[in-house]
Amino acid sequence: MRTSTERILTTHVGSMPRPQYVVDQLFAQDRDEAYDQAEFDRVMRRAVREVAQKQVDAGVDVISDGEMSKISYVTYMRHRFTGFEIADVPRATPQDLDDFPAYKQRLAEAGGTPVYHRPVVRDAITIKDLAPLEKDIANLLAAQEAADAAEAFMNSASPGVVAGFQPNEYYPTKEEYLWALAEVLKVEYEKIAEAGLILQVDCPDLAMGRHILFRDVDTAAFLKAARAQVEALNYALENVPAEQARLHLCWGNYEGPHHHDVDLADVVDIVLSAKPQAIQFEASNPRHQHEWQTWAEADIPDDKILIPGALDTTTNFIEHPQLVAERIERYANIVGKERVLAGTDCGFGTFAGFGAIHPDIAYAKLGSLTEGARIASERLWA
Repeated sequence: MRTSTERILTTHVGSMPRPQYVVDQLFAQDRDEAYDQAEFDRVMRRAVREVAQKQVDAGVDVISDGEMSKISYVTYMRHRFTGFEIADVPRATPQDLDDFPAYKQRLAEAGGTPVYHRPVVRDAITIKDLAPLEKDIANLLAAQEAADAAEAFMNSASPGVVAGFQPNEYYPTKEEYLWALAEVLKVEYEKIAEAGLILQVDCPDLAMGRHILFRDVDTAAFLKAARAQVEALNYALENVPAEQARLHLCWGNYEGPHHHDVDLADVVDIVLSAKPQAIQFEASNPRHQHEWQTWAEADIPDDKILIPGALDTTTNFIEHPQLVAERIERYANIVGKERVLAGTDCGFGTFAGFGAIHPDIAYAKLGSLTEGARIASERLWA
């Protein structure tokens, strides 16, 4: 994993707004409509190359493919693994939004609620098709080279988030379901690492899961589940070097009250027990910005790298570079400037076709991230 002894490097969580020509392809695929696979592949190659160049133009050091080929960060799994079927089942909703039903309704009416197929597990989970993953890897490597990016990472869902948000109607226990996922995701993780890319494992199950999936139980029950999820994740990562992996911790990439979010202090030790060397986490939104104090008090292993979110991904405010620099410096003062990268709170396009941030503003925000990192670097290496 690239770090620097000269300046703060920049990155982000992964997803970027998909152009409409990409969204059209993704929704045709997700709805199992007739579509031309060759055209789908051509569109994705073009989109990845474009999004890679835009990231580099904004000054981002460690880029991604923008998750162009994925309908969402987790439901894309049904196109790669057997056992998933589309079904009309109720979705768990965030407890904070349920506390404010009028606001929740306003979000839905304004188009703030993604509409996409939800997979349900009704058969054994096995590898169905590695071709989509192999194409993603090839597209990102080619785009990285064309854009002359310093380093590239690829997102993949954690066993815990797939198990948590895709209902299980096949496996006798939650544990069996979780470990079945770990077995197949292990293949995906290793393929990404073998290609020389940084693997980013998305783990909102370790934070957001508390106020959605575990909203009706006590914190102890949630933490027990989180430990099991990390155990399965570490197994799936057993052949991936720690220094080639990073973990994204998330409380939910939506504008809402978030007053039921689990405190970082409750989960930080569990998160730090995960194998990935780098931890990317929300550090800018108003419910978690203060938790730099928790990181300062945590027993952070000497080999861990922190990637705090220096941009909020739920608002179209373009953060001032001086504010970005302040946020970066807080964490540099905790673990040392060589062990910090500047990131974002979450993705800019968690669900294809939806997102609070206008595409043009998303890249402008990344430009501010780059400038803030430059300012912080000048101060830290003065």
